[in-house]
Amino acid sequence: MRTGTTVRAAALGAATLMMITACGGGEGGADGAEDAALTLVTGVYPLEWLAGRVGGDRVAVTQLTEPGAEPHDLELTGRQIGEVSEADIAFYVSGLQPAVDEAVEQEAADTALDVADVVELHPIGDDGGHEHEDEHAHEEEGEHAHEEEGEHEAHAEEDEEGHEEGDGHDHGEFDPHFWLDVDLMAEAAAALADRMAELDPDGAQTYEENAEAVTAELTTIGEEYDAGLTDCARHEVVVGHTAFAYLTEAHGLEQIGVSGVDPDTEPSPSQIAAIADIVEERDITTVFTEPLMPAATADTIAAESGAEVAVLDPLEGVTDQSPGDDYPSIMRGNLAALTAALECS
Repeated sequence: MRTGTTVRAAALGAATLMMITACGGGEGGADGAEDAALTLVTGVYPLEWLAGRVGGDRVAVTQLTEPGAEPHDLELTGRQIGEVSEADIAFYVSGLQPAVDEAVEQEAADTALDVADVVELHPIGDDGGHEHEDEHAHEEEGEHAHEEEGEHEAHAEEDEEGHEEGDGHDHGEFDPHFWLDVDLMAEAAAALADRMAELDPDGAQTYEENAEAVTAELTTIGEEYDAGLTDCARHEVVVGHTAFAYLTEAHGLEQIGVSGVDPDTEPSPSQIAAIADIVEERDITTVFTEPLMPAATADTIAAESGAEVAVLDPLEGVTDQSPGDDYPSIMRGNLAALTAALECS
C-alpha cells in the first residue's frame, strides 16, 4: 500500500499530465470527458454502472480498476491518483479498496461521496449464516460441534491476526458489498443524483429523472427476486467468500462462506473439510464459485461432498465468465443460478 507521502508525491507528478489529458480510467481514459459537465471517478463496477446511469451524457465516468482485475487488490498509479484528485466527484465505498480510501483521504476529501455515508452498511458477520448454524449444531452434535467451534474461533483469530499484520484488505467493521441489495442501490442513486445536481444545477432535472429511472429498474429486479425465491426447497447458499450477505439477508437465505468477506483470505484445509461436511450432511446440491476467484476450493468441496459447482457473481467486476454483461443482466443471472440450486418453484 502507498503511504500518504507517496500518494501526494504521485499526485503532484501526475498534475501536469492531468492538465493535458482528460480524466480517464485505467490506461484508456473516460469517453467524452472534454464535453461532459462533470467528471467522476470510482474503483468498482457497480458504482461505475450506477454513475453512468444517473449521470448519463453529462458525466464522464472513470473506472480505476481494469476489466477482469480483482478490485480489492487495486493499486493506483500516479496518473490514477491524479484522476482521483482532479475529478469533480470521487464516488466510492469506504472499506472496499484501501488504495482508493487512501487516495480519497489525501487528495479528494472535499469532493468524495462515500456510499457508507448515505446508506446503512451491515456489520461484517451479521448475515444469519454459518456462525448461527454452528450454534444450532452445538445443540445437536455435542462435543464434536464444540471441537469445530474451537477450530472456527482459532481460524477467525488467525484471520484477524493476518489483517493486523497488514495484508491491506481488511474491510473493517462493515461489509461494503451493498450493491447486491437493490434497495440500497436505489438509495445510493438518489444521493448521487443530489450531489451531481449541486455541482451542475443545469443538469439537475436530468439527474433526478435518471435516478428515478434506475430506481424503477432496480425495483423490477427486486420484485423478480422476491417472486423467484419465495418457494425454495433449500435455503443454504455456499460461497467462496461471504460477499453475499446483503442478498441472502434480503431474501431469507443462509450464506455459508468458506472464508470471510475478504476474498484474499485463504481457507485452511480444516475449514474446507468442515464446509464439505456441512454440504454433505445437509444434502446441499450446489457450491458456488465466482468469476474473479479460482474455482479450486469449490471444486474440492464439491468432490468431497458430491455437490455440483456453479457461478454466483458478487458483481465486483464484469468478465467473460460473468452471467451477464452489465449490472441488471448479472443480477438476473445470479437469480437464475440461485433458483436452480435451491430448487425454487
